Amino acid sequence: MQILLSRAAKKQLDRIPDHIFRKYLYWYDLLQSIGLKEARKYKGFHDEPLKGTRRGQRSVRLSKGYRLIYQEKDRKLEVIEILEVHKHEY
Repeated sequence: MQILLSRAAKKQLDRIPDHIFRKYLYWYDLLQSIGLKEARKYKGFHDEPLKGTRRGQRSVRLSKGYRLIYQEKDRKLEVIEILEVHKHEY
C-alpha cells in the first residue's frame, strides 16, 4: 500500500515526541506488512471513521494525546495530519 504524507503531516512528524514517532512507524510498518484492512482490527489504534466536516476521513490513536488523521483515495492512503488533542473543560 502506498502511503502519502501531506505537507502539514510532514511538518508535524518533525515536531512530535520520539515515542509518538515510534508509534507512527509501528503503524506504518503494520500497514506495509498486513495491509490496512487487517491493521484496522488492532484495538490499540482505535481506528475509526470521523463524522461531520471530516466525513470520509479516519482517525488512529497514536496515544491518549495524539491522533493521526488519514483518508483512502484510489488505493492510496494519505496521512492528512497528526493532531495533539487535549481534554476540554466542561
